[in-house]
Formats: sequence, structure tokens, C-alpha cells
Amino acid sequence: MGSNISSRWLIVAVGFVILSLVFTIRSTIGLIIPIWSEEFGWSRSLISTAASLCLIMMACVAPFAGSAVDRYGPRGFLVGGLIALGIGTFLLANMQNEWMLYIAFSLISGLGFGIVATHVIVAAVSPQFEANKGFAVGIATSGSTAGQLLFIPLIAVFLVSLGWRNTYLIFTVICFAAALLCWKILAVPKPDNATAINAPKAKSTFMQDVKYLVKKPVFHAVFWSFVICGFTTAGVIETHLIPYLVSCGYPPLESALSYGFLSGFNMLGMMLAGYLSDKMNKVLLLCIIYVMRGLSFIVLMFVVDDYAALAIFSVAFGLFDYSTVPVTAGIIVDHLGQKLLGITMGILAAGHALGAAAGAYYGGYLFDLFARYEEMWIASIILAIIAGFIVFTIRFMRPEPRLA
Repeated sequence: MGSNISSRWLIVAVGFVILSLVFTIRSTIGLIIPIWSEEFGWSRSLISTAASLCLIMMACVAPFAGSAVDRYGPRGFLVGGLIALGIGTFLLANMQNEWMLYIAFSLISGLGFGIVATHVIVAAVSPQFEANKGFAVGIATSGSTAGQLLFIPLIAVFLVSLGWRNTYLIFTVICFAAALLCWKILAVPKPDNATAINAPKAKSTFMQDVKYLVKKPVFHAVFWSFVICGFTTAGVIETHLIPYLVSCGYPPLESALSYGFLSGFNMLGMMLAGYLSDKMNKVLLLCIIYVMRGLSFIVLMFVVDDYAALAIFSVAFGLFDYSTVPVTAGIIVDHLGQKLLGITMGILAAGHALGAAAGAYYGGYLFDLFARYEEMWIASIILAIIAGFIVFTIRFMRPEPRLA
């Protein structure tokens, strides 16, 4: 029994560490946008377009990755994704023009980001637990923010002291090392009363699963709310928060520190949301998260020369940032069933990435047009509150978990 418990929590630990690495690499572009703009003369729209194309690539990969993990387990896919990221970061370190940016970041790194993602980790962790499922998923997926808390400020120092090319070479080495470690550690024995992480288990085809899902109103509710989630988090904040703070007069290092502070509360929020999802109504909890996230953007519009307002925003947005992930996963299991978790989270991840692509692109477009971000923050307030109302409708839908 002790060995089985250790095996399950080892999977949680691996998911936490891998997501820490991958999301740190993803978030680094926010620090590098001003550097590339100055060095290459690239507009924010150009770099934002590359970020958007990366997110679209992630969206294309995510459903198939989620479905494959339902069938074959996450081990081989996580290793392949880390190798793709290693190649992508190596090419970025040697980048000379915008086409290399599109190939290295948008295409190859986008492939890696789409595979080594929260939905794959959720699909790996969730079947391992009966009790404390939400808490375990919350801990594993909080790695997506933990790395940013510790490493984004460090990356800011690296960019100044080592340069952006050497920083990406460091990422290359770490990605390949993580791939080897992942291959070794994930070859663990199957827990007695949980689903194997490396064994085929799904009988239906990909298209059969998709057809089943699109007939369910609850799927549409979680999907469209997750599209908005992507717009207001990965698209708007991960891409444009640090450039926005720099435009407000904050030095790059202080901007990175504030993002790291936000990430710390993001990690806490994910763990807390996972814990609460085991204890209270998940639909109501998710509705509250979206509405509170929207209201936090109001504070963001008043951070100019106001460190207190910036700190308040970092705490508020952080708590309601990726805390949607474990709660959404719990709603999917309750209403659609454990066997469809991987593909459903994969499709939601695709929607999240498309929403993020829109946020990343239009944030850069509006800045180039008006030299400000206020219109984007107002749009984010409205959209997040709409997402909360969409989620609230799930309270009137009957759970119909698929058992086979």
C-alpha cells in the first residue's frame, strides 16, 4: 500500500516539475519582447503574431495529445514534447531573423508546449486518486506557476548578465535532461486500485469521443468558458503584463519580480482551488473564480506609480488565475466521466490556446494602435464575468458520466 501511494505522489511530483520548466520557458517571451524589439527592430505586433501562432499550434496538438494519453499513458508523449522544446530553444538561441522565430518558437516549441501541458498532466494524475483527487491535480498543475515564481526573476537576471541567446541554451540543456529523467521516473509500477499510466485503456475512437462530447451542453459550457480563460490569462497577462508594466515606468527586473509574486499566489490558488473542489460545489467555485478574476483587472488599470496597487493586483489575479484548472477537471469527471478526461481537457486546452492567441495578438495590435493597454483590460473584465455566467448554467445540467 505504501509503495502504491508513493507511486501516485511521484507522478504528481513529476508533473509539478515538468510544468514548472515548460511554463517558465513560455513566460520568458514576456521578458524578451522589449529586447527583441530593440535588437531586431521588430514591432510588438510581429512578436505577438509569433506568440499567437505558437498558441494556435498548441491548440492543434492538444486534443490529439489528450486523446492519446487516455489510450496509451503520458510517458512517451511527455518525453517527445520535452525533446521538441529542447530543439526549439536551441534554434531560438541561434535565431537571426523573423522566419527563424516562427519556425523555432511558433512551430517547434508550440508542438512541445501543446504536448507537455496541463491537460496531459491532469489526465495522468486524476485516475491515480479516488480521495483527494482535486487536491492532487491542484498540486501537480500548480507547477505551471511555481517555476515562474522562482525562475522568472532569475531569468531576468540571466538576460542581463548572460544575454538572451545563452539563456535559451540553458533551457535547451534542461529540456533534454528533463526528457531523460521523465523517461526513467514515469516507468513506475501500476497502483493497485488506480489506472495505469502507461497502458492502453480506451475503446472508442477519437471521432466517436468528439461526437459524444459535442452533444453534451456541459461540454460547451466548460469549453467556451475555457476559451475566455485563455484570453484573460495566457493571452493577455502572460504575454503583455511585463511589457505593460515597463510602459508604466517599472524597470524590467521589478516587472519580472511582480510577475513572480503573481505566480506565487497563482500556485497557492491552484492548490487551494483543488482542495476546495473536493469539499464544495465545483460549479459555484468555478463561477466565483471567473468573476473575481474579471474584477481584478480593474486594479491593473491603476498601477502606474503605485506599487501597492500592483501588489494587490498580483495577489488578486494570482489567486484566480490557473485555479480554474483543477476545478474544471473535477466538473468534467463528475459530468462526463473519468474515461473522457484526457480528450476533453485536450479540446479545452485547444480552446484555451485559441483564446490566448486572440488575447496575445490583439494586445499587441491595440498597443501599436493606441500605445496603451486599457481597452484590453476592459475587454478582459467583461469577458471573465461572462465566463462566470456561462459556468453558472452547469448547475442546471444533469451529470451523465460515461462509464465505457
